Amino acid sequence: MLDARSLEARRDDIAASVRRRGVRADLDGAIALHAQLAAKQHELNETNRRRNEHQERGKRKLTAEERAEHGAEGRALKEAVARVETETEALRAKLDAKLRELPNFLHPAVPDGGEADAKELRRVGEPARFAFAPQDHLALGAALELFDFDGGAKVAGQKFYFLKNEAVLLELALQRYALDLLLAEGFTPYVTPDLARAEILEGIGFSPRGEETQIYSVANSELCLVGTAEITLGGLYADTILEEEQLPVLMAGVSHCFRTEAGAAGRESKGLYRVHQFTKVEMFAITRPEDSDAMHERLLALEERIYQGLELPYRVVDIAAGDLGAPAYRKFDVEAWMPGRGEHGNWGEISSTSNCTDYQARRLRVRFRRKATKKNEFAHMLNGTAVSNARLILALIENHQRADGTIAIPKALQPYVGREMIGKR
Repeated sequence: MLDARSLEARRDDIAASVRRRGVRADLDGAIALHAQLAAKQHELNETNRRRNEHQERGKRKLTAEERAEHGAEGRALKEAVARVETETEALRAKLDAKLRELPNFLHPAVPDGGEADAKELRRVGEPARFAFAPQDHLALGAALELFDFDGGAKVAGQKFYFLKNEAVLLELALQRYALDLLLAEGFTPYVTPDLARAEILEGIGFSPRGEETQIYSVANSELCLVGTAEITLGGLYADTILEEEQLPVLMAGVSHCFRTEAGAAGRESKGLYRVHQFTKVEMFAITRPEDSDAMHERLLALEERIYQGLELPYRVVDIAAGDLGAPAYRKFDVEAWMPGRGEHGNWGEISSTSNCTDYQARRLRVRFRRKATKKNEFAHMLNGTAVSNARLILALIENHQRADGTIAIPKALQPYVGREMIGKR
């Protein structure tokens, strides 16, 4: 959520963000409501002042006639305060609804355009050139008995699955591999709840209701299944005032993630690439405003260290304005080369990292006390995927497949998996 006080002063910047993202939002309506709310708040302050003065006058000795007149005036003032308070809260609710339509500001370097217009920043590693016809992860998984999509569909429906045999070991190994790296970097590990209140999801910037939501809601409950530990880790600090010395807060959250994937279809979404449930290790940071750009680069560097250790060729892209979610000021995606994607292989997203500045913090009321001024300020909040297991398992087995049908396990994972390869049964 944006600071309502900045709407008029930064109208051009906000209007540009709305336009470049291609979203619908009533900026001028929000500005008008903010002015109305300010006027109504002034009226409320004045009415309360008059009531306080009236109450002070009542402490003096009054005649019976003056007491009756004073009582009538007091009742009128009490009713006036109640009425103006109701009107103030109604305007505040309307303004809040308008503010929730407005996306975050945009970093100056964010490219224009939509999904196809992300700017490639760099490539690391070369896509493998196989001396044989490579298979996709579905064929490899079937031959090596790593997945059971039919069983998943029978038990829970399409896009659910069972992991089996070495795929289970890879699932657990990826979590520990990422956590060990992040622990050495000062992150505190968490296993988070798989459920959160709808108000927490809304605070982070997810829409838990409506036809286009990607969120599963629990019937007869205010709870929703989380799509990422960003929700639970951010929610953990809702209504919190941190000391400046406590920043940055660095968290690594392990959680199951649940997504409806409404509208997702197509050949490139097959198998493990787009599923309803997966496990993820999420990085989450809370910083001072002046530190968030550097933290964003740090989270991206950690992601790259992880994927270099997994011996995956990848590229980093700067996401275009029209493909950014409302909370994101800037977002980098890391895309791994996936030999089984498309006709001849292609890039597929395996992680992202976003700087949401103070957008989420305002909604969740996450602040810190500045040491020099003793004043409270809204913190900046960032998130980044360390490992998203389903897609990483896909990328690992497709990139490390061998001509004899076996799969090599990267050296970084071998201590966790306990073997060097996945062989035929």
